[in-house]
Amino acid sequence: MTFEPNPESSRDEQQNRFPEAYSVLRKAIAEQAFPGCSFGLLHDGKVILHDSLGHFTYENSKSQSVTPETLYDVASLTKVVTTTSAAMLLHQRGLLDLDTPLGELLPGFVVGRDPAEHARRVTVRHLLAHNSGLPGYVPFFHTATTPYAVLRGCLQLPIEAEPGTRAEYSDPGFILLGKALEAILREELAPWARREVFLPLGMTASRYCPAAHLRPEIPPTEEDELFRQRRIQGEVQDEHAFLLNGAGGHAGLFSNVPDLLRFAVSVLDPDRNPLFAPETIEHFARRQAPVGSSRALGWDTPSEDSSSGRFFSTRSIGHLGYSGCSLWIDREAQLAAILLTNRTWPHRESQQIRAVRPAFHDAIRKAL
Repeated sequence: MTFEPNPESSRDEQQNRFPEAYSVLRKAIAEQAFPGCSFGLLHDGKVILHDSLGHFTYENSKSQSVTPETLYDVASLTKVVTTTSAAMLLHQRGLLDLDTPLGELLPGFVVGRDPAEHARRVTVRHLLAHNSGLPGYVPFFHTATTPYAVLRGCLQLPIEAEPGTRAEYSDPGFILLGKALEAILREELAPWARREVFLPLGMTASRYCPAAHLRPEIPPTEEDELFRQRRIQGEVQDEHAFLLNGAGGHAGLFSNVPDLLRFAVSVLDPDRNPLFAPETIEHFARRQAPVGSSRALGWDTPSEDSSSGRFFSTRSIGHLGYSGCSLWIDREAQLAAILLTNRTWPHRESQQIRAVRPAFHDAIRKAL
């Protein structure tokens, strides 16, 4: 049975119960941290907050209003909703050993390298934990023009540290992870995720590469003056995901709050949405090396200055998206909070979202 995320109270009741959370978001919109947002809160199996504020852009008189069902480019939430989910299910089904060397799945990662190089010791687990030694980000799109060129660039990157000894959040690592999982699946990750993750959970809005008729209904992410020289609306903002035909292991997913609430239920209440086994969730939620890293397998966990704020427990897992999206799940408090924005509109420079996220989460927790 799929979970239907219908709020149990009216909008007025929600605003009366969470006045500080609404205040945080209204202030953020007024100060142009983002033009609009959709948000939701699940607690003890019930949706107690599901609403939206603001518009698609700052031209309020001309711009569409955000609704609770508005579809957003969720950027790196792709890493958990699609790629980590695929790894969890493959591991659960006995088809993926997390300690498999990446070179066994993608031989191009080790061919031509010195046998003594760190690359031969990089495993799937290292990619999930962001401790492979790969760099955090490399702008391949300045020269790459094809999916193969992006993949080749990732395959040939130097491993800058002994695997397992350095934590560095790595987009190239998740691009490679997506391709490694495709080697096991023998099909592309996006259609597999739709069939094996989205449809079983009732996530009917979630998709890659939205059709042309849907694009005007999606908030734009930026006026791109560097790469595509046009407004980016309804197509993935991330340049490398764009070059990977709109779907990378690191980015490319479009989703909305109701679908992400359904996904959260599969983590919080596996009996209700039986996709992941409890032991699989527990295994992937465990922090990984090195000591001091907040990274679990695919997931992040609360750190000292976490975007989850001050009140999410140590048993929480979550992730952020560059476009201004976040998903935090507190497994101890049986709570999930989702905030979707287009904070990169019209340009990427603003970092106000860094203060908004913890303030929003703190306000929710205090109201509870």
